[in-house]
Amino acid sequence: MKDQFYAYIQELQETITSKLEEVDGKAKFKEDLWKRSEGGGGRTRVIENGDIFEKGGVNISAVHGKLPEALRKQFKVEEGDFFACGLSLVIHPKNPFIPTVHANWRYFEMYNETGEIVTQWFGGGQDLTPYYLYDEDATHFHRVCKDACDKHHNSFYPKFKETCDNYFWNTHRNEARGVGGLFFDYLKETEEFSLKNRYDFVTEVGNSFLNSYVPIVEKRKNNEYTQDHKDWQEVRRGRYVEFNLVHDRGTLFGLKTNGRIESILMSLPPIVQWKYDHHPEKGSHEEKLLEVLKNPKEWV
Repeated sequence: MKDQFYAYIQELQETITSKLEEVDGKAKFKEDLWKRSEGGGGRTRVIENGDIFEKGGVNISAVHGKLPEALRKQFKVEEGDFFACGLSLVIHPKNPFIPTVHANWRYFEMYNETGEIVTQWFGGGQDLTPYYLYDEDATHFHRVCKDACDKHHNSFYPKFKETCDNYFWNTHRNEARGVGGLFFDYLKETEEFSLKNRYDFVTEVGNSFLNSYVPIVEKRKNNEYTQDHKDWQEVRRGRYVEFNLVHDRGTLFGLKTNGRIESILMSLPPIVQWKYDHHPEKGSHEEKLLEVLKNPKEWV
């Protein structure tokens, strides 16, 4: 399974980066191959200063070795070996009317002292962070997510949508990071779902990503905007940074386990503002966004 999934994310990275380069029309992804001293490595691809995409990354990694201390505590074991691989992406567009998007799909195995697998699971998801809210864009994104889920079980979308809303929540601001999508973790083999079923589901979601996001980019890329729109985008990007550095499990785990700092912080936007006690005007489009972020809604 680990070989099959790693081959899949290698191919998916190629598919996604090729399409995003085509959409941008100017910038190309810069590739950075790296190795982890404790075992494994990755292939980071970053795009910057494009016509459409201000900054973004589509990264894959496959790492292995002794369990880091943080994982030993989590699993309540004194020692053990592990393998983990995944694809993680974040795209920050230039135009404030195009949302930021984040997605990742990953696989994990842990072994006992004789090398046998003692646990294995899939995780991942995708979520949308608009700066100006178009209901039809959020509905499109969620519709694609739901269609992918419904091919595998009709309980998946409502469950993973709720998990996403709960996870991407800036507790200290009492608001969502964006309009959500899907979030799932620890998808193990059960009596109802084999590991192959889990693989088929996660790859279905991964394959749906471009269809969930690219049509929104194409629809909004020519929207005219002012400096006021950029200022609001950059204020909201500050909330994105706050979530990633204060709450995000993946970011915090990477920082605590000697992860590759450039890949971990790739998710942060290039230009951000923090304005003291900032509030949008009453009745404005900016206020409309905050109303939805305070009370996540059903989109489909």
